[in-house]
Amino acid sequence: MNFFTTKISNNFQQELKQKLLQAGFTVSGVQNALWKASGDGVVVTCYASLKLLVQGKNCSDFVSAYFNEASAQTEQTMFISDEFKHDFPCWVGTDESGKGDYLGPLVTAGVLVRKEQADFLSGLNIKDSKKLDDKLILQLAPKIKETCVYSVVTINPEKYNELYARFNNLNRLLAWAHARAIENVLEQAPECENAICDKFANESLIKNALFENGKKINVIQRTKAESDIAVACASVLAREEFVLRMQKLSQNYDIDFAKGGGEIPTAQAKEFIEKFGRDELKYIAKLHFKNTTKL
Repeated sequence: MNFFTTKISNNFQQELKQKLLQAGFTVSGVQNALWKASGDGVVVTCYASLKLLVQGKNCSDFVSAYFNEASAQTEQTMFISDEFKHDFPCWVGTDESGKGDYLGPLVTAGVLVRKEQADFLSGLNIKDSKKLDDKLILQLAPKIKETCVYSVVTINPEKYNELYARFNNLNRLLAWAHARAIENVLEQAPECENAICDKFANESLIKNALFENGKKINVIQRTKAESDIAVACASVLAREEFVLRMQKLSQNYDIDFAKGGGEIPTAQAKEFIEKFGRDELKYIAKLHFKNTTKL
């Protein structure tokens, strides 16, 4: 277990805060919450609604230590494992496509799912786009767009190369893209308090990249986040846009560009250089990939 959430009484939140202070936790005020405590491999956030959120590698130990005696005072308790169940009224899921592809853009999508929409979306058999073929992706994406608030952020190769030169770090670039998708969704749904995305770096990277609206949101990063329906929907929308952009790129240059990062994209980039010149490569490829060194 790496995630725990529950509703608590006001008396219990006060008692817990004192216990954590006595145990050496760092307790501080935080926007949109009563307090946040960090220590012993967990971060504990108590919201004004008296909802308590515990995250971290030692989550199970924390719950065992502080909640056995308080179980009668709690309700709606949920343990989050690989299935990643939760009880948020609405939440944003984000995912990207094109990160490992030498040719084409990086696309990041954010999708807001409301609790009452989750069963319908799950019934469409939406899952991680890597488990779906592109034909099905193109069929599912419009249904998601008809149902949910969403944002798709496309960074074409030329812009991608500029941003990579600025950040000089792929994780920082990814965090920037995920943050933009979250911000765009929050402009349409400012009441949302939680965002879930795949674990690629420290949560602080995304939090630091968020603007004013996003600073209020709780960002949850975890491995296999695509098991969450909102993240799966974002995965499908990002993949749809990547596929469509690759098709357009292929038409523009009359080369059937391949996906991925292997020998075929490298050979196609070589063909492209022979036709259009090396200076044009930045318009179709992510130049920091090893493929460029091979060329």
